[in-house]
Amino acid sequence: MIDRYSFLRPWLFCLDPEQAHNLTLRNLDRALHWGLLKRFVTKPIADPQTLCGIKFLNPVGLAAGLDKDGKHIDALAALGFGFLEIGTVTPRPQSGNPKPRMFRLPEAQAIINRMGFNNDGVDACVARVRRSQFWKNGGVLGMNIGKNASTPIEDAASDYILAMEAVYEVATYITVNISSPNTQNLRALQGEEMLRSLLGSLDETRNRLCDRFGARKPLFLKIAPDLDCSDINLIADLLVEFGIDAIIATNTTISREAVQAIEHGQEAGGLSGAPVRAASNLVIKTLRARLGNDFPIIGVGGILSGADAREKLMAGANLVQLYSGLIYRGPDLINECATALRQA
Repeated sequence: MIDRYSFLRPWLFCLDPEQAHNLTLRNLDRALHWGLLKRFVTKPIADPQTLCGIKFLNPVGLAAGLDKDGKHIDALAALGFGFLEIGTVTPRPQSGNPKPRMFRLPEAQAIINRMGFNNDGVDACVARVRRSQFWKNGGVLGMNIGKNASTPIEDAASDYILAMEAVYEVATYITVNISSPNTQNLRALQGEEMLRSLLGSLDETRNRLCDRFGARKPLFLKIAPDLDCSDINLIADLLVEFGIDAIIATNTTISREAVQAIEHGQEAGGLSGAPVRAASNLVIKTLRARLGNDFPIIGVGGILSGADAREKLMAGANLVQLYSGLIYRGPDLINECATALRQA
């Protein structure tokens, strides 16, 4: 892509981050409709990767959170991603946390958000997926599911089951998000007792849906970067025990060590971007050591260059996902990462 983003970014950074986010996505839709994207986007890198029985066009995907409702699937797919992950979606619509709830930290190439799973509900998202050309043409589309804020944590499994039932037919794979810091008590689901119960319920639900639809959809788990080694190893063992197909490492961090002296650095929420890179890579290394060479790991967190993407692979990841890096680098980052990984 011709690097026009470097000219647009100062103007976008004058806007409220959430306003700039929504404006950018709407304009991507318009550019696709007018046929402009294909004039400026470099042809997607072809570097096929097969993981969990899924053939990915290339190993660079879109992380969940950027398109929570599946409103911009075709425009985002046109940027050159090898796969997209949509969500997090919840069974019922919810408005999320009060605004402002997203903050840029340019000095650290970071973002803090406390969005709170704002979305239109899983049924609305599934309807949009069905209308997208990307899905109709067989594009790899992950669906990231979570629980509603109003659902007590002890009843969380019921929400995940409802969401899983709703997305099962359209999803290429399903990601269970238990690691956002922006839904009260959600990370408690990473503890042994609650995680064992949740994974057992989801395994039973998938078996039932497999019989219904005649297809076993891969199930991924997304975890936090703030876990210690013993917690990571416990989760790794449970993945194997319950037949979870892959793990996504990692979500945002609650740590503020790298940004405590920066404006907005003490805002509540999850910190993403460059400051989470090292923690994410350490989690990936720990998982790879515990799980062996064959278990699929998707690396996300702090990728702002092709070299950062290669670090994820060196740590043990098979694929990578981008989000915050796109805010600072723009769509060129996708091609840069895909090229770097093809040459790795």
